[in-house]
Amino acid sequence: MSRVITFVTGNKNKLEEVASILGSSVNFVNKKLDLPEYQGEPEQIVRQKCEEAARIVQGPVLIEDTCLCFNALGGMPGPYIKWFLEKIGPEGLYTMLHGFEDKSAYAMCTFGYSEGPGKDISVFCGKCPGEIVSPRGSTKFGWDPCFQPDDFNETFAEMQPSVKNSISHRARALDKLKSFFTS
Repeated sequence: MSRVITFVTGNKNKLEEVASILGSSVNFVNKKLDLPEYQGEPEQIVRQKCEEAARIVQGPVLIEDTCLCFNALGGMPGPYIKWFLEKIGPEGLYTMLHGFEDKSAYAMCTFGYSEGPGKDISVFCGKCPGEIVSPRGSTKFGWDPCFQPDDFNETFAEMQPSVKNSISHRARALDKLKSFFTS
């Protein structure tokens, strides 16, 4: 693909993961924009962020929103995970479920892509089921220390990046994005 897509994020860890997963399949540059913090359902949030980013950039944009959803809490904190994490950290996320038998959760990553202002927005969602555990591993990347994917004995934080990047919610969403660009 020859066109350059602006990936809107200020999160360097997210940028590194996306670059690692996409490799050279998508030609993108990074730009940090101060987008509003929309509220609502994940797809609605992604569409609003993508529309605003396309308006500002005046060209093709890719945006991403990540959720961590606890089944015992009906999917919360969901798209508000950033705020929960800032206030209580991975240990607090784990503690939130102390009163519940069900520790299952899923990580969800949703990307939005638009060719530019006024153009259609394509949405790509990936989910990774797992459970919330007592934090283990590096605290470098958000809630990774307390999320253990199903069928693994390590949290995202304990995994080699190549393993995480092959099974994660972000990898699953980006696989759909790559298919979109090659179809």
